[in-house]
Amino acid sequence: MMHVLSLQELTGEQIMQLVKKAIDIKKHPENYYHACFRKGLLMLFQKTSTRTMLSFHSGIAQMGGYAVLMDWNNSNFSISPIQYEARYVSTNCDVIMARLKKHSDLQELAKYSLVPVINGCCEKFHPTQALADLMTIYEVAGTFQGVTLTYVGIHNNIANSLVQACIKVGMKLNLVTPIVNESSWDESLMKEAENSGLVTRTTDLAQAVCESNFIYTDTWIDMEYFNDPSYEQERNVRIKTMSKYQLNRQNLQGFTPCIMHDMPIHPGYEIEEELIEAPESIIYTQAENRMHAEKALLLHLLQAENSKVEGGPVHQVELTI
Repeated sequence: MMHVLSLQELTGEQIMQLVKKAIDIKKHPENYYHACFRKGLLMLFQKTSTRTMLSFHSGIAQMGGYAVLMDWNNSNFSISPIQYEARYVSTNCDVIMARLKKHSDLQELAKYSLVPVINGCCEKFHPTQALADLMTIYEVAGTFQGVTLTYVGIHNNIANSLVQACIKVGMKLNLVTPIVNESSWDESLMKEAENSGLVTRTTDLAQAVCESNFIYTDTWIDMEYFNDPSYEQERNVRIKTMSKYQLNRQNLQGFTPCIMHDMPIHPGYEIEEELIEAPESIIYTQAENRMHAEKALLLHLLQAENSKVEGGPVHQVELTI
């Protein structure tokens, strides 16, 4: 059973195939109207969502399938061990997309699921966002070779998935991350990043900006804590530390790299409002591409499962354009 809980489950070649497939789906959606005919996607949410919910729901529907939305807290997942609920729900669908608070819960869900599980976001990784990010960069640059991406913000799940993505496709990544979210830190991943020669950790935003083709930021406050009064002290520490790293015209020093943000956006904090709508902003394209990248991933997993059901060899299906 193939699951995608992070980009570690995919090879660089498979990621490239997914990126190219996603671009083809975006250009020719009519060719995929029946690609998931009567296939069911269970969407299991423990965390709030706009883009993940809408993009997966729309994506499977546009390919002839259907989605069932389940709230973790309003289901028996909240009162029963995951293994029992996973065994049951996976008999009622073809794929599960789960957006949970803990990566360990996703691993438990995947361990007992009878169908592929996709990580729709957890505290450690956000692989579907990174696939959309890669697609967006590839649309603009036409390559990953010789391209430099700079991520400016808290070292979190987005940073981890960008590290995995860049290592897999051979793209240079600067991490300007003066604060580390401890629940997101992955020591083995960062050792791999250091050994790759592709990832640089720095607090020198000025130097990173001048060599960047793309610059990416994310919220400084985890979405589940954004309006939580008990998080006020940590919120204030983060704002004080990160304010000098805001994406704004002054910090860009006249350079005009493509500007990225995975949303939701908090203007005046991690990014100056002017830059959101600036000519070099590709934020809305990046958000739209979530659906196309997720369509490609759904097809990849469903095709792999169909191959096994039809008695073919168990292997990763090669995507063709």
